[in-house]
Amino acid sequence: MKACLLHAEGDPDRDAPFGPEAADLTRDLGLDTLFDAMAQGDAFLRNVARRVVLTSLTDPAAIVYRQQILRDWLRHPDLLRQMFGLVVETIAAERRVWPTFLRSPDSVLRRAVQMMDIFTGQLRALRKIGDEHAAEVESPGLVRFFDMLRTELDDAYFHVMDEHLRRLKFKNGVLVSCGLGQGCKGHDFVLRRPNPRPGWRERLTTGGPPAYTYRLPDRDEAGSRALAELRDRGLDLAADALARSADHILSFFTMLSLELGFYVCCLNLHQKLTAEGEPSCLPVPLPTGRPALNCRGLYDICLSLRREERVVGNDVDADGTPLIVVTGANEGGKSTFLRSVGLAQLMMQAGMFVAADSFTADVRTGLFTHYRREEDAGMRSGKLDEELARLSDVVGWMTPGAMVLFNESFAATNEREGSEIGRQIIRALVESGVKVLLVTHLFDLARSLYERPPAEGGVFLRARRRTDGRRTFRLQPGAPLPTSFGDDLYRDVFGEPARPSRPPDEVRAALRRDRAGDR
Repeated sequence: MKACLLHAEGDPDRDAPFGPEAADLTRDLGLDTLFDAMAQGDAFLRNVARRVVLTSLTDPAAIVYRQQILRDWLRHPDLLRQMFGLVVETIAAERRVWPTFLRSPDSVLRRAVQMMDIFTGQLRALRKIGDEHAAEVESPGLVRFFDMLRTELDDAYFHVMDEHLRRLKFKNGVLVSCGLGQGCKGHDFVLRRPNPRPGWRERLTTGGPPAYTYRLPDRDEAGSRALAELRDRGLDLAADALARSADHILSFFTMLSLELGFYVCCLNLHQKLTAEGEPSCLPVPLPTGRPALNCRGLYDICLSLRREERVVGNDVDADGTPLIVVTGANEGGKSTFLRSVGLAQLMMQAGMFVAADSFTADVRTGLFTHYRREEDAGMRSGKLDEELARLSDVVGWMTPGAMVLFNESFAATNEREGSEIGRQIIRALVESGVKVLLVTHLFDLARSLYERPPAEGGVFLRARRRTDGRRTFRLQPGAPLPTSFGDDLYRDVFGEPARPSRPPDEVRAALRRDRAGDR
């Protein structure tokens, strides 16, 4: 039996290794906050969330398949939690069955019978839930799952299961046949169906035990061991077959706990966002090829989970371009926007909802980050050496169709050298089919990309700033400016204005446009 609730074609790989980018993604995008919100303190659910989110899907059809199942569960949250609770209870009950340290066929058979007694009752309960709620679901994945429960776990299956378990308890003894070989050694041991127990009339008329009966003396230890050996040889095949069947059903419940656990994580996160009044939507995944990004109200979900007030969202239309460059005021929301795009891309390719009013993007073959790091405390290398070495690793992992987020990269040296390094790397990545999102304060780099964008074009966004210096945390299309308005931060820290200077004409024109937008 296969549930196929995460993949239409089979079970997920529980032991698949994480990609080399997993550690950087977790650190740079703040994924620990996301996983904690999805798990709500449950270590098993946290591991499930981490594994599924960091092993992205790359087929839009597979993403839609998972989204359809998630939509059903969001409509029926109590049904999801009831089924997940049943599965968790089954696995816990199996672990309470005392393990067998003596790997004799008799001990293996006894434990397997205990496990199958538990599994039979839980499968009946699972089948009952399916019968009661099958008509309520619409997604192809759940419709097929409930159909599988109805057809494979029908009444005939449980009748046969009950009959076999009743016989395998051997309340009337074990009947084994064998042939005699050389030296009167037994061979071809076969476990036989026990003879029907005679009624009281038959016992009265026969007048005693059947012929060829031998009873062991009470203290015949050697005979007892020999008889036990004969019994084990007769039970060997049956014990092995039943143990395999029990392991198969346990594997089904274990895999089902992982698959349902992911949707429980999504339900936990959705309920938390709904309680905070934050919007969410199921994104539209497009095939890899033509770059696409169109969103409304996109916000950083991890920032929202850490704050009580609502987070500002952004609207972006970057369809058809592989390059997005974000510049503007310090602390204006540039890095927050970059994280929001990375989180939405990752969640979309996990088959989840995203933190936005609407979100459409093409599926990427991989997601990578290159964020600025703190100075090396061990002084083993300079900051530029560390940054370039890490960038070399990231580029080595990429394939055409990947996506990389740069946050204040190439800033470990002076602006001229950093801009030249950045220009060559970004153009090479874009020409190789990699989508690039860049947040930078390097005016030379941003201006050169703006004036000479790649052949496919680029989208340039700027963090807005009000005339009084306040940040709106919204981005708008706009050319890069030669200032990041650091004097605003100076006033906030020191409480006095920085030395006044006349801004360039292009900055004054941009400020006039911002004031017009505020009005």
